[in-house]
Amino acid sequence: MAGQTPKPSSSTEGFFQSLPTIPPCYNFSASAQKNHDRSDDVVLGRILELYLPRNCGSVGRSIHNLARRALDPSTLQHSVDAEINQPFLRPLTTFGEENRNDPLWTSAGWKALKAIGQEEGLVSSAYETKNTSWNRRVHQFALNHVWSGSAAMTGCPASMTDGAAKLLAAHLGDPDGDQPGRREVMQEAYRRLISRDPKLAWTSGQWMTERTGGSDVRGTETVARRLTQDEMLQGASHDAHSMPLGPWRIDGFKWFSSATDSEMTVMLAQTSKGLSLFYAPMRRRVASASASETELNGIRIQRLKNKLGTRQLPTAELELKGVRGWLIGEEGRGVKEVATILNVTRLYTAAGSAAGWGRGLAICRAYTQARKVQGSLLEDNRQHVRWMAGETVKYWAAMHWTFFGIALQGSIEQDWDLMVRNTKAAPLIPQDKKQAATLLRLITPALKALVSVASVQGLRACMEGLGGVGYCENNEDGGILNVAKIFRDTLVNPIWEGTVSVMAEDVVRVITDRRLGDGRVLENVLGQWTRSVLQFCQRLLADECALVQKRLERFIQTTEKADKAELLWRGREIIGHVQAIVCSCLLMYDACVDGDVVALTVASRYVRSHAGYEMQSSSQWHSEALKDKRIFLGAGSVAIGKL
Repeated sequence: MAGQTPKPSSSTEGFFQSLPTIPPCYNFSASAQKNHDRSDDVVLGRILELYLPRNCGSVGRSIHNLARRALDPSTLQHSVDAEINQPFLRPLTTFGEENRNDPLWTSAGWKALKAIGQEEGLVSSAYETKNTSWNRRVHQFALNHVWSGSAAMTGCPASMTDGAAKLLAAHLGDPDGDQPGRREVMQEAYRRLISRDPKLAWTSGQWMTERTGGSDVRGTETVARRLTQDEMLQGASHDAHSMPLGPWRIDGFKWFSSATDSEMTVMLAQTSKGLSLFYAPMRRRVASASASETELNGIRIQRLKNKLGTRQLPTAELELKGVRGWLIGEEGRGVKEVATILNVTRLYTAAGSAAGWGRGLAICRAYTQARKVQGSLLEDNRQHVRWMAGETVKYWAAMHWTFFGIALQGSIEQDWDLMVRNTKAAPLIPQDKKQAATLLRLITPALKALVSVASVQGLRACMEGLGGVGYCENNEDGGILNVAKIFRDTLVNPIWEGTVSVMAEDVVRVITDRRLGDGRVLENVLGQWTRSVLQFCQRLLADECALVQKRLERFIQTTEKADKAELLWRGREIIGHVQAIVCSCLLMYDACVDGDVVALTVASRYVRSHAGYEMQSSSQWHSEALKDKRIFLGAGSVAIGKL
């Protein structure tokens, strides 16, 4: 009635926004031909249909089940607990002595999430060698993708555990040489790193960074020396698991060490023959004490880092005094050895970034379908949907690029005929392992750098898409809408394992390495691969193929004319070209496999956006708006007949 005073809202009355429902990102049905149409994260479903054969239902079910466990209220509560109850140090005992037993405290939620990851095979699935008919790495990283958004950064120790397992696997057959007992120690450590039993399983740290410089390990000031026979008889002789301690003593200071609560670590140290790599257990038995009493293995946690994000993860400065360890590989070859770990952890960095981005977009989709603005749902706001469709195109590109790197890694580790030939991706993955390894070596640094950066930018957009809700640290309702936390945690990825500049320099190192690709890696590896993919895509995306072909030729010509100094100067420009060429090829290939209208639209938009293309005609904007909705909100948002 006119003139009637409206009733004021209060803390208990008035408008309350309904809580958006975040669906599991992946749905699997053995009877469905296209599980991507049933999945909230459509591109993940398409990727799995691309790289996995149809006869591996157990893989699909495991990803399906973990996608639901990731959103279970108990899991979300563990994640909130790890975020709120952050690690802290208890450096002294009651009477002021150094606490060598248990100085580091982590929350129950953090420990529970680590255990779930071990049970679900987030590391072990890549090492279960009885599974030969599918790409184990694709399976493994798909599990990590659906889990990561709820994992509270436990994926960080998982990545280093995987890298350590990959490293030790290469040395399981090494003879003891002058380190009696080493082989048995390495085999036991490897067994624990790849275990699914949380009571048995280990995680591993990775200690490289020192105050002299992050990625520049040449200035390492940690020193290792062989103990004398007399010294070997003094003090502790066995680690906390009754394995003999190594014959090397390690002293120094590590400035940035993640996963400080792990059971073992791999670290770099200087010896008389140069930089070398060592294995060390975190704990040892206390000399002249009861058999059950243990202490840190010469490690003093000086302080925990106060970080912008990844606050659940105990990252510390460590003083090393008398750490007992074992030399891995040859003395003086530490950088070569640690590269094995870095190749794996850089894939994890990209994959973790994409997973966080995927959770952010899932939240945005759900919010868009629940939030009303000026009387209409946000999903009917064409500007908003167009913007989010553009973000989704970028996300699809990042996902395809990331999983291509993962698929290459798996193809190098397994038999191509057994697990690639019967997939839709067979023309994408080189049969020659040397060719596949060189292509992976070229793209991994660029992949790590640019997917990390794009994910940060994408998550910032997701925060904006939720308005003020996106900016708040929402730990209510299991923290399911806390995009801000994911954003903070993802910010580390363009830095960790090498900044963007360091990664660009690494790509230049590959381009100028005369041992790779007969001295012309861009022409003989990237060029050959790209032209093969373009030939496959020519029928459905001819104009887009021409744009990519033109970019490839100009990129190769310009690069081959430049000396190394100029290439370094152009480093970020170079990795941008690698990204545009590889992502364009992957999106087009995926779209052309089945002619899917949404995938074709995504591919075309991505290619044209990287060619400086702008839509000139305004007469088609209505149909483009419908395509926006299909890209962002999925097949069910618009009837196919309307496109």
